[in-house]
Amino acid sequence: MSEHTETDIKHIRRAIELAGLGTGLVSPNPLVGCVVVSQSGEVVGEGTYLKGDVTHAEVIALMKAGTKAAGGTAYVSLEPHDHHGKTPPCTEALINAGIARVVCPIEDPNPLVSGKGFERLREAGVEVLTGILADEAARLNEKFICWHRNERPFVHLKLAMSLDGRISLKSSVSTALSGETARRRVQELRHEHDAIMVGATTAAVDDPSLTDRSGKPRRRPLVRVVLDNSLRLPHVSKLATTTAEAPTFVMTNCIDPERVGPLQEKGVDVIPVEGGARNLQGVLAELKRRDIQSVLVEGGTAVAGAFIDAKLVDKVTFILAPIVIGGSEAPNAVGGSGAGTLADALRLRDLSVTRLGDDIEITGYPGN
Repeated sequence: MSEHTETDIKHIRRAIELAGLGTGLVSPNPLVGCVVVSQSGEVVGEGTYLKGDVTHAEVIALMKAGTKAAGGTAYVSLEPHDHHGKTPPCTEALINAGIARVVCPIEDPNPLVSGKGFERLREAGVEVLTGILADEAARLNEKFICWHRNERPFVHLKLAMSLDGRISLKSSVSTALSGETARRRVQELRHEHDAIMVGATTAAVDDPSLTDRSGKPRRRPLVRVVLDNSLRLPHVSKLATTTAEAPTFVMTNCIDPERVGPLQEKGVDVIPVEGGARNLQGVLAELKRRDIQSVLVEGGTAVAGAFIDAKLVDKVTFILAPIVIGGSEAPNAVGGSGAGTLADALRLRDLSVTRLGDDIEITGYPGN
């Protein structure tokens, strides 16, 4: 990486900020923002990629900049593409506009793009500077990066629990533990994802709607996913009776027409998975085939434990309520086989701790 300046950092941070405006609007494509700065140092164009508009962020910014782009610098949050898809290559737009320098944090993980965009720009004599705020840019597009590198949806496990790690009262009674601020935060998390997932017990006990109530625009409705081998989901449940508003997928190995039929009549997509809902790799593969780039797993105990045991969790958010439930019958947050030794336990890195009213959010990434 060649030398960069504080001005470069400022403009890349702005490009990342612009990219974030596409949250909920671009999946399964990446979030991209662009800032064009003239040779004299003036910001002359900005752009954000939105899926409904096939024009890419670089082209939008260049159109706003006009002739002032010549000799200037383009700050892009993700490597510009150099292939012909639904739009011409962004590299050609940058070259034709006379851009002299491109500053971009990271390569695009898509094999169609990765490295090729930078190579084309350099071949045309454009200076390319990479690596600035790379961690921040990768974090913004963590779902898109996982989608390509791991060839499956990004899995974000979210659990609300008491201080002693319980997710409800005994006998799995439906219990709202978090306060209003934390509940609003959960809606923000839902808005960031393509799908939300629960197990059959949570669906049966809580009868949740599992919708995105953030109030923010999204290109596609949040897909509700239920892991349900026995098809316990009632055909009169909210998840079954609101499919006109948001899709409901049930992952199962049950083919009993007496159970499948009533759900399908309500518009539920009953999806058979080889090995059933316990085959989490198979479940994620089915979701990927349906262009689901990210999944927010909201429980319950068995589902959380199964994903952790399978090492399929990419991000964890625990919301702790200042409550102690106690007792031996109240369900713990995480079930499954568990760790045999502390060395085998899921250890988180890059932690963030946030106060949400009286509740506390702890978010981190698996480090082992």
